[in-house]
Amino acid sequence: MFNGYKIYKTASLILGGALTSVLALAAIAQTSSITFRNTITGEVLDLNDALPEGRNTEGVQKFMQTGVNPYNEDKSCLKQGEQIFLSACSGCHGHLGEGKIGPGLNDDYWTYPENTTDVGIFSTIFGGAKASMGPQYQNLQLDEILKVMAWVRHLYKDGVDQAPWFTEEQKKNYKPYKQGEVFADDAPGACKTQAK
Repeated sequence: MFNGYKIYKTASLILGGALTSVLALAAIAQTSSITFRNTITGEVLDLNDALPEGRNTEGVQKFMQTGVNPYNEDKSCLKQGEQIFLSACSGCHGHLGEGKIGPGLNDDYWTYPENTTDVGIFSTIFGGAKASMGPQYQNLQLDEILKVMAWVRHLYKDGVDQAPWFTEEQKKNYKPYKQGEVFADDAPGACKTQAK
């Protein structure tokens, strides 16, 4: 009886977690007025394909409602974004977003012009694009995609007049990325509470 109870409790926890993830995505889909589309085909992207972790963060919820990445220039998110970018993206896009197999991401030329918007770049990362840029929805959590996006925006080295993702305040304080820049582990911001 004791072993059966343990199995029942374990199964209940697993199913409860899965149900919570499904309900969270359904809530995001219902509250989001944004339609995410495949960069190449224009087909609507199904966010239900996303990994179950990283769907419920405050950042993801804000992004799904506004289409604006709340992590842009948030120093508590940039260090995490850099680490994810270096492990998941730099092999094709270069360590500084300068481009290698994939296009450069740190200048004012965008292979896909819609990537000047946060919704556009999210859609490209989530759903993939041409050549080797496959969909990343099974490799990166939604929250990780936002952190990578913030890092890519931070790597930007050209003029702010060509950077519509920056707020007016961010444009005023803009300084091009300098290689070797370091971020404190305890920088205040939205991602500090998420640190692992």
